[in-house]
Amino acid sequence: MKLTGEFSDDVLRQAKEAVAGYQMPRADLTHLPFVTIDPPGSTDLDQAVFIERHRNGYRVHYAIADVPAFVAPGSALDAETRRRGQTIYAPDTRIPLHPEAIGEDAGSLLPHQIRGAYVWEFALDDGGRLQDTWLQRARIQSTAQLTYEEVQQDIDAGTAPEPLYLLKEVGQRRTGLERDRGGASLALPEQDVEHDGRRYRIDARPPLPVEEWNAQISLLTGMAAARIMLDGNVGILRTMPPPHADAVSEYRRRTIALGHPWPEGMAHGEYLRSLDTDDPEQLALMFAAATLFRGAGYTPFDGAHPEETTQAAVAAPYAHTTAPLRRLVDRFVLPICDAIANDRDIPQWARQALPALPALMATSDQLASRVERESLNAVEAAVLSSFIGQEFDCVVISTRPGSGGTVQLKEPPVTAHCEGELHTGSTIRARLVSADIARREVLFRAVDATGPDDGTGGTPAPGNDNS
Repeated sequence: MKLTGEFSDDVLRQAKEAVAGYQMPRADLTHLPFVTIDPPGSTDLDQAVFIERHRNGYRVHYAIADVPAFVAPGSALDAETRRRGQTIYAPDTRIPLHPEAIGEDAGSLLPHQIRGAYVWEFALDDGGRLQDTWLQRARIQSTAQLTYEEVQQDIDAGTAPEPLYLLKEVGQRRTGLERDRGGASLALPEQDVEHDGRRYRIDARPPLPVEEWNAQISLLTGMAAARIMLDGNVGILRTMPPPHADAVSEYRRRTIALGHPWPEGMAHGEYLRSLDTDDPEQLALMFAAATLFRGAGYTPFDGAHPEETTQAAVAAPYAHTTAPLRRLVDRFVLPICDAIANDRDIPQWARQALPALPALMATSDQLASRVERESLNAVEAAVLSSFIGQEFDCVVISTRPGSGGTVQLKEPPVTAHCEGELHTGSTIRARLVSADIARREVLFRAVDATGPDDGTGGTPAPGNDNS
């Protein structure tokens, strides 16, 4: 697939016509003070949330952008979104799933604008357990566009409005329930690329607590969507098998080599929650845990339930339904759930699309992963290009017979190939041999190595303060 941010004239015309002809839902929920919480500068706002206390528990209102109403089945716009599959993100740009008129304007839950949405309503008990679910299309109005940093600061300072404190309460309770059912989250640090006028640098930032709380609302919605579709005997699930025994054994060996053994009997989700990503060895283990999260895919069904219904990391049936502006499959899950929940006929266009969606999403997932990987490799090469010949402190995170292995730098937080006689878990000094931005390749060569348990931390690489 060729990456392009441009849409054909036909697609742009249809998007404009869809916006002009859009009919708002009849139900009116504009009195609810929804807010959106996203990274700074976001314009494709898929979700808005409002939480209130209700009796002895909580009432969660979660609005999802009304994207299905903007895309006519069988249109050129429909075909183009199927070709793209999802929004593709790179460090300095993105390739959107929908034209701007929909994705960043009429379909986006922008603040102080009346928008149509699929509104989920959840009744939770005081422990955060789901008691009941409702779903309807309705008009809403977001009262504010917030960032994660703003919300976290307000909660920490004690100045946040009650719905945001309730987001914390509900998020923490839902995290506890995830722990109880054996779920696991791979909370990788956010890697921000900065340039000070002379050099690039990568800052690794652990996720803020509010990002986890907000993610739990999305997980709650995806689990509810899966249950509705299973009850209705038609839909598409996001499934993933449990970690393979060989992957678990290999990961356990790596945790021992890097000095942070994974205790027998501890669930992998609990172990990952215990890692401190400010520590280079534990950061390396967090990235390496991706080997435990393989095999995810989409499983459609119409009639009998599929053999596999569970997403192992969620530890429950789960479906993608909260990001229709940025992910194709959600556009089909929403109307299917709405029809089943309200005892209406499922739209044929949504039902007929189910068999084709796994292949469409697999293609776009592969492309997104490749762009992300190659973008990061290019950025890492750019960050290191000023330090050819200098030495860095590293932790060896894996080895390959006869070809060196992979090392995790302590600063900057880069993972790269290193030549030499290496031993997994060793703390070494490695010299930067090359950093080729065009080829997106970085190469180190080991200078010396020490055992994994000697406790040495090395000395800073000359000039490696990135200041």
